[in-house]
Amino acid sequence: MKFDEIAQASLLYDFYGQLLTKRQQDVMQLYHEENLSLAEIAEEFRISRQGVHDALKNAEKSLKEYEEKLGLLEKLRSSSEAIEKIDEIMGHAIAQIDSLGSGESQIINGVKKDLKKVRQIIDQLEE
Repeated sequence: MKFDEIAQASLLYDFYGQLLTKRQQDVMQLYHEENLSLAEIAEEFRISRQGVHDALKNAEKSLKEYEEKLGLLEKLRSSSEAIEKIDEIMGHAIAQIDSLGSGESQIINGVKKDLKKVRQIIDQLEE
């Protein structure tokens, strides 16, 4: 399993782990969090290595299906991206406000435009 896949499985487990069976939770925790091998987990549960492999794959499949249906991880990623955009726009708006002099209506219009962009991003988050 590649690092990205392991990280993805761990994130999905954080979001949806409570929806798995107790056995699936235990196998995921031992494999992903405690870094036990399939053989070590098999010994722990007194089942075959193949049984552990199957339980792990079934758990990961279930986690992916939960994400497809509920999309919580994708919503988190979208929210994080939106927050980054908001931070960038607000930084730009603050810099413009800081540079205000008397009668700088063009700058004020730029600030208004930036703040409207922030509102659009927030509105997208609420959808």
